[in-house]
Amino acid sequence: MIYWALKGLAENDIKDVMIVVSKNSSMQEMLDRENDLDIKITYAVQEEPLGTGNALWQAKDFIKEPFILLWGNKVGSKELVKQMLLKYREGAEAVLVGTEAEDSFKYGVVKLEGHRLVEIVEKPEAGKEPSNIALAGARLLAPDFFAYYEKLSKHHETDLTDATNLYLKDKKTSFLVIDEKGMTLKYPWDLFGVMDYLFASQEPIIDPTAKIGKNVVIDGPVYVGPNCVIGHHNVLRGPVNLEANCKTAAFMEIKHSIVQEGTIFHSGYVGDSIIGKNCRFGAGFVTGNLRFDEKPIHGLRKLGVVVGDNSAFGIHSGTMPGVLIGSNCKIGPATHAFENLEDNTTFYSKFDQIKKS
Repeated sequence: MIYWALKGLAENDIKDVMIVVSKNSSMQEMLDRENDLDIKITYAVQEEPLGTGNALWQAKDFIKEPFILLWGNKVGSKELVKQMLLKYREGAEAVLVGTEAEDSFKYGVVKLEGHRLVEIVEKPEAGKEPSNIALAGARLLAPDFFAYYEKLSKHHETDLTDATNLYLKDKKTSFLVIDEKGMTLKYPWDLFGVMDYLFASQEPIIDPTAKIGKNVVIDGPVYVGPNCVIGHHNVLRGPVNLEANCKTAAFMEIKHSIVQEGTIFHSGYVGDSIIGKNCRFGAGFVTGNLRFDEKPIHGLRKLGVVVGDNSAFGIHSGTMPGVLIGSNCKIGPATHAFENLEDNTTFYSKFDQIKKS
């Protein structure tokens, strides 16, 4: 995602970038492999997860002129940044961005007077939102923003909002409302919106090192990464994202899902799911992804399972719609998970078997 956010900056001739990372992050290593964008990347480390304001503070010595603060999930940054720069060139001292949201109370919500942004209300009580416009993760600010941040009487996880509200009182601010449906990144299933956007704007890719079996049906856009093996009689119903070294045996169907590196499936069905690295799924594994009453699942009509890294599932196991399975879990054979499981859980059904001679 960060690669695509950076690509949009580069295409707007912004070539000097600082990325704020957490301790022990592998971000620099990954981007060094992928940086074909002719941009200069500097890194700053946020030692503790103290919020976005504190992350931005790590960049204060780097910033000497007006700058764009961009969240890493902004894969559609090319057009977004273009619009922000246009407002700046028209005389705005600051540019903020918002988008309509069904559950705006979960985010920072803007209070408007006409078309003028007057205040940001952080996570208001449901039903008391000042509008249905939530802040999107992009801002254009000047270096003096740090003076407003520094003079706050109290710093906390959402203090970026407090500093921005002070800043708005003194600055000529332009507010953009964009169509960004499905492009937030607050919950795991928000990755579907990012994937769907990227797959709509990019050609499907099957890595030349991947092996595709006989009678495989590919319906819609897919990405099949390096050294993947897709078994005979598989169905891939896109968008589907299979990262490197994934394998499937015969008679496997994967629909609208994201699968990380090294995960192996035998046979079965995975739909509307997000699967971590190096997971194992025995024969006959099935995800449920639609409730009987068709009520929403975390706001979605269909949602399968979200699985952490290194988890394993026995034969004929399954998960109910919207279940979250942690990392390093073991789900036994013929066992169905109806509830969320925390990391490092072993979960299985107990059977009383009777043998008669």
